[in-house]
Amino acid sequence: MPTDRNPIAFLRSLWRILRGQPNIPPSLQDNALLDVILQRRSVRSFDSRPIPDAVFAAILEAGRLAPSTVNLQTWVFGTFTVESWRATFATAIPFRGQRAVIVMGDTHRVRGVADAFPDSPLVEYTVAVMNASLAAMAMNIAAEALGVSSVMLSETGRTGLLDAGYLKQKLALPDGVFPLLTIVFGYARGPRPPMPPKLPLDQVSFTGEYQEADQSVMTEWMRQMIAGYRASHPFSSFDAQLRVYWSKIGQAEADLRAMIFHGE
Repeated sequence: MPTDRNPIAFLRSLWRILRGQPNIPPSLQDNALLDVILQRRSVRSFDSRPIPDAVFAAILEAGRLAPSTVNLQTWVFGTFTVESWRATFATAIPFRGQRAVIVMGDTHRVRGVADAFPDSPLVEYTVAVMNASLAAMAMNIAAEALGVSSVMLSETGRTGLLDAGYLKQKLALPDGVFPLLTIVFGYARGPRPPMPPKLPLDQVSFTGEYQEADQSVMTEWMRQMIAGYRASHPFSSFDAQLRVYWSKIGQAEADLRAMIFHGE
């Protein structure tokens, strides 16, 4: 991983981040839906304005109506207000968010009426993750369309995949239900963040056979990732955040194995 601390290289990386823009054909630049999708950003600073119940209900409805494999709807949403989150976790919603949804894969509910995945726990888990992720993105985009910003969390505040065991106990989750992420919602405080470093299309798509990534492109992308994190977290570092993840991955792996294989 690049560790260049040269200030000129750092500034060059920041300049490239700030210049980043979606690639939209001129004929489609006025498409409102594309604009919502491509201008969406993860926001980590919210003001105190409450989200109206009707707006939050519409966001949840977008998740409920998301596509899923054979329409199995293998998800469940834990919904929270500021008050109910504090009552459950004894802390504020991360980043002063006004609403939160813990998105979970759920194959427990379907088992009550049909054993859709007999003796295939990995397929069952993968399908649930895929479907719940589609629902999460649907809620994310719906919120953006309604003027509500959001951020998806997997670790911050013990809210997602890396604290699956803790959440299973805290939320009394049965076998077949596993936490994936938390979406925090609120009205953004301050300007829209710049687009984070994105790999070019030719590095994330192929025709015919899989193509290995261009390592020079990957190295430059990682430099920008490190520079962006350093600029937005002046009292931390990209390496420090990775160490936080690494410190939790072992326990998360064990907890998820128990959830997927039901203790087998």
